[in-house]
Amino acid sequence: MTTETIDHTTFTKLAEAGAVRSAHIVGQPGGWGILVKYGMTERALAAQRSQQVRIFRKFETLVGYLKGVGIVRFDVDAVNFDADSLTRTRPDTTATLKKAHAAAAYDKWLKEEVQEAIDDTRPSIPNDEVKNHFAGKREALRKRIAADKT
Repeated sequence: MTTETIDHTTFTKLAEAGAVRSAHIVGQPGGWGILVKYGMTERALAAQRSQQVRIFRKFETLVGYLKGVGIVRFDVDAVNFDADSLTRTRPDTTATLKKAHAAAAYDKWLKEEVQEAIDDTRPSIPNDEVKNHFAGKREALRKRIAADKT
C-alpha cells in the first residue's frame, strides 16, 4: 500500500465536493485499508493520531465509514486479506481480568462487612472496659504460667 496518506477531514471535503473519483478497499493482514483516488492522485486514508495508514478490522465498519462520508460505490481487493490475523489475543488479558474480578469481589465483600458492622444493633462495649477485661485475662494467664514453671 502507498505511504502517502490523506486525513479524514481532507477526504470528507473532497467527497462533499465530488472530487473523489474512486475508493479502493485493500485487504491485508490485520484488516482493510482504503485507497482514495482524486484527480490523478491516489492516497491511503490515515489514522487520526498516528498518521499511519488506517486499518479497519471489520469490513462492516469500513463500509459504514465510507457511506458516512458519502462514498457508496467502491471496489475491493481481498488478495492479501488474512482473516486469521484478525484474532488478536493478549495472554496478559486473562490474568489482568482475573485480578480485576478478584479485586472487585474483595471490595464488595469488604463493603458488606463494614455495612454489617454499622447495621449491628447489639450494644457496643467501651474500649476502656475491653482493655481492662483483657488485661485481667493476660494477668491471670501470666500467673498460671509462672505457677506451672515452679
